[in-house]
Amino acid sequence: MPKSWTDNAPVPKVLKEHAHLKDPFSYKIKRKLLGNPLNRHTLSHQRLTKRHGLGVLSSDCISSSAYGSEQILLALVPAFGLAAFAMLMPMTGIVLFILLVVTLSYRNVISVYTKVGGAYIVSRDNFGPVVAQIAAVALMLDYIVTLAIQSAAGVAAIISTFPELSPWKIHMTLAIISLLTYGNLRGVKEAGKAFALPTYLFVGSMAIVFIVGIYRQLSGTLPVLDVNQPGAVEIGQSQGLLTFAAVFILLRAFANGGSSLTGLEAISDGVALFKEPAHVNARRTLVIMSTILGSLVLGVSYFAHKIYAMPYESGTPTVISQIAKTILGDSGVGSAFFIVVQAATMLILFAGANTTYSAFPLVVNFVATDGYLPRWLTKRGHKLNFSNGIILLTASAMILVVVTGASVEHLVAYYALGVFTAFTLSGLGMAKHASTHRDKGWRVKFFINGLSGGISLLVVLIFAVVKFNQGAWVVIVVT
Repeated sequence: MPKSWTDNAPVPKVLKEHAHLKDPFSYKIKRKLLGNPLNRHTLSHQRLTKRHGLGVLSSDCISSSAYGSEQILLALVPAFGLAAFAMLMPMTGIVLFILLVVTLSYRNVISVYTKVGGAYIVSRDNFGPVVAQIAAVALMLDYIVTLAIQSAAGVAAIISTFPELSPWKIHMTLAIISLLTYGNLRGVKEAGKAFALPTYLFVGSMAIVFIVGIYRQLSGTLPVLDVNQPGAVEIGQSQGLLTFAAVFILLRAFANGGSSLTGLEAISDGVALFKEPAHVNARRTLVIMSTILGSLVLGVSYFAHKIYAMPYESGTPTVISQIAKTILGDSGVGSAFFIVVQAATMLILFAGANTTYSAFPLVVNFVATDGYLPRWLTKRGHKLNFSNGIILLTASAMILVVVTGASVEHLVAYYALGVFTAFTLSGLGMAKHASTHRDKGWRVKFFINGLSGGISLLVVLIFAVVKFNQGAWVVIVVT
């Protein structure tokens, strides 16, 4: 006689109305807040299309165009005066060249690591687990700082419009992070749909601004701003470019401009989030993202150069807002669309903060899987995301916000150092991969990846020197 179901005994049929199993009260709250749970069979349906992937993973990178050019001017204007505007375009050209090289390198990363990629996996497979931990720490710090600084910058945009909210800056920043956390705990797909709109709104509105600006320049109606405005940074005297002080300032300006490239690694870290074929969709999205970023950085620098948009000591009005306001004019339509541009800028900064919720949990999942972080970081939560990683990211960013007083100025000093460390290890790791496997076209791949790693290493060294006293030492010590 069968003694159990495993002995081929018939499985008893239990009527649903006869089962009185009750969920725990805590689970009822969780289900109410996060929605119905998903099972692993629906995981593939939670993956992202290229359209949603661009919205989720590129907003951090694209939003950096809102302040990258301004950071260059902040370093140049006090030292070189109005000559800084002539120097802005060559500096931007160097940044765009680095963007091209790093994009080609990461495109190669995605081609080789078609499921999971990024600096951590590349470093682990080519240099071993010890070097991989450097990449992991660099990326984790970068994502934590990104969440804090993007949220703080978005709140600063709000306070610039409503100064009476200034005493609540920290509280508002923490509230924004909390809202972003809640949205991501509800699931990747829902977050992607919500945060795709700011990306496209910002890109579309800035494209219109640039088109109108080109028309006004060609028609001779593009105005030039008065550089002697109260609150603007002090205009320095022009000096020779070959002095030690001048070279140091140029390097600092270049380091500031490097902040335009933060977030570029997010797509390679998040290949697993894309629908199949994941690596093909991720690679195409990377190219689209880099093209958009390059166009925006070039456009902002070009019109800042043309209209003499001065950076201000307080950070407001921003260079990008001056460009939009000057080009659009003071008419009713122009003023209305200027508000749209400002709103889009604010939203994409928040969307940029949201990017970290996709990338950070994946990185800590990789590290935890290898045994260097607690195993609970590998577990998927209620909505099939790495909810423990999301909570760790949130807690770390909130601590950073409280410690720095939600000050963008205090955070920006070491913003890009972590990500360029990751660029270095990724590029050099892929160069080693090419020389080891020697597949078709390996010499070209070796050159591109070696160039990417070498340039990124140079940027890291520059950051370490010129930003050491401004906070870069923290990242150096931790990594």
